[in-house]
Amino acid sequence: MAMSKEMFQPLEKDAVSKEIIVRPSLTYWQDAWRRLKKNKLAMFGLIVLITLSLLAIFGPLLSHNDYATQNYAIKNESPSAAHWFGTDDFGRDLWVRVWWGTRISLMIGLTAALLDLIIGVAYGGISAYYGGRIDDLMQRFIEIIYSIPFLLISILLIIVIGPGFKTIIIAYAITGWVPMARLVRGQILTLKEQEYVLAAKTLGAGGARIILKHLVPNALGLIIVQITFIVPSAIFVEAFLSFIGLGIRVPLASLGSLLSDGANNIRLYPHRVISPTIVFSMILMSFNLLGDGLRDALDPKMRK
Repeated sequence: MAMSKEMFQPLEKDAVSKEIIVRPSLTYWQDAWRRLKKNKLAMFGLIVLITLSLLAIFGPLLSHNDYATQNYAIKNESPSAAHWFGTDDFGRDLWVRVWWGTRISLMIGLTAALLDLIIGVAYGGISAYYGGRIDDLMQRFIEIIYSIPFLLISILLIIVIGPGFKTIIIAYAITGWVPMARLVRGQILTLKEQEYVLAAKTLGAGGARIILKHLVPNALGLIIVQITFIVPSAIFVEAFLSFIGLGIRVPLASLGSLLSDGANNIRLYPHRVISPTIVFSMILMSFNLLGDGLRDALDPKMRK
């Protein structure tokens, strides 16, 4: 198709039109939030996580039952108006125990993420920034820590301290921060060669200030995405330990211990494993969906 002058209309230029901002100015985080809201799967995961968190906090208050009260007269009852998720083999209300277990599992996941954020980011940042012999020594230490199986550490701590929330957190604090440290180190090795780091050094900024004020904030997008995958990983580890009897002590419950109890009676009382399985699966799925969405939203290359 041939083009002619009649197909085009010249744009009028004046002092007012030159000053018009066609696209609103957005900060990095505002633009990331805008793109995240467009990701329906990520927003679905975020809404599910908020809903499950609220149920973990307020769900037990919706029932008049207690998570530890035993009543053998109503043991292994199916879901009913009195017991929405049914009861277990001690007559304890599963609705209350599932949400208590969700609360404990989320607390373990968030605590693990906090440990990764503090230990892993600091260790990886120091190792990458100073480099040289310091980096070599710190990386050899990481290799030693990473070579110790997490399950072995957990069993040794359980023998010394006993099973429980504290044991799982200590075991995770020993080895769980290593992947975050390696990730941050790789990112900061690239960032420390940028011009703004040289400018900060020229102005007399110390190493701690450059790491905290310049390098870590520029790697924050990657760190946030990694945290969204650390939380479900820690919840899964806790569930595994509780499933094999090395986790939370009774009468407290976690999703792992509830799954273990339900799996032993799945043929006779399937209701005991259905509700914790659904909640556990939704938590893992939601964190993965949110993590994928954050990875796309925080990556400037994905901007349209």
